[in-house]
Amino acid sequence: MTSFDRAAPAIPDDDPTRTLTIANPDDPATTCISLAGGNYAMLITGKQTNGQYCLIDMRVPDGGGPPPHRHDFEEMFTILEGEIEFTFRGEKHTVRAGSTVNIPANAPHNFRNASGAPARMLCMCTPAGQDEFFLRVGDEVADKDAPPPQLTDEDIAERRRRAAELAPQYRTEML
Repeated sequence: MTSFDRAAPAIPDDDPTRTLTIANPDDPATTCISLAGGNYAMLITGKQTNGQYCLIDMRVPDGGGPPPHRHDFEEMFTILEGEIEFTFRGEKHTVRAGSTVNIPANAPHNFRNASGAPARMLCMCTPAGQDEFFLRVGDEVADKDAPPPQLTDEDIAERRRRAAELAPQYRTEML
């Protein structure tokens, strides 16, 4: 028996207050954040999807990526350019452009660009919330190609403290 074999509840009426979203990382209205060594463009936010998901365009320089963590939501990455090394439950996997990775909820993981060249990927989180977390712990930059801000050791320590403090609110555990 498949999920289509059972009677489904009626589909709700269309909500005309919700609008079409067309996302483009080159749009000057796109919010870009410097975080974890990368530049993240918030393409589609939870506010635009009624909290269903968010979509983030991640530009990850060589050496960039977050520390090990886990969260109680699904996270999917599609590699658009370059390659990224994902560590999933302690095992490393090198993933190249054209591939998609799904990280199940609650699984320990992280990624790192160890390729020697820039990489780019799309990250979808469902439900949304990761976009808000990134906005609160990262530094807003002018656009997708902007260099990261020059942070002092004190600035970096403050960002890490803030991320650790806010992580539980966004259903994330830093490992």
